[in-house]
Amino acid sequence: MITPLDIQNKEFKKAFRGYKESEVDQFLDDIIDDYESLYKENLELKDKILVLSEQIKQYNNLEETLKDTLIVAQSTADEVTSSARHKAQLIVEDAEMTAKKLIDAADDEVRNIRKEYEYLKKEIFIFKTRYQSFIEAQLITLDEFYAKIEGHDINISSHEDTGDYIKDSEETDLESQDINLERSVDDLGA
Repeated sequence: MITPLDIQNKEFKKAFRGYKESEVDQFLDDIIDDYESLYKENLELKDKILVLSEQIKQYNNLEETLKDTLIVAQSTADEVTSSARHKAQLIVEDAEMTAKKLIDAADDEVRNIRKEYEYLKKEIFIFKTRYQSFIEAQLITLDEFYAKIEGHDINISSHEDTGDYIKDSEETDLESQDINLERSVDDLGA
């Protein structure tokens, strides 16, 4: 490439009937000035292009880094969302399982309480029936006892009226009846 210095130092040979030397020199000076400014501008533009190219490379690198960061961030966000959904589902399943266990346990407890209630109702009925039978038996025993006493009193009073005396064996029978009667009274809880 021709530099402005090359143009300035260029010497032309002189020939007969050539161009006017002062006009050619003036034209060359004008060309040198224009060429020199264009040459400087060209160098400045090349420098600017280098600087801008470097900036573009930096921006491209930054853009790639941002893209990678966005991809990683999106991937991480997707993983976190997926993990959170999975954990939420596990928590819900665990809560449902715990609730089912509690409900099953409560149902078992209700069944056991009902069984116990039915058992106690039967036991109360049995107790009532037995106690009622016992009381009825005791009433019958008391009635028999009082009937014997009244019968005995009648025998004694009829013997006294007639003047007969009770024999020793009859006295023994009456004493054993009295002992049995006392035992029966004791069995009544008195």
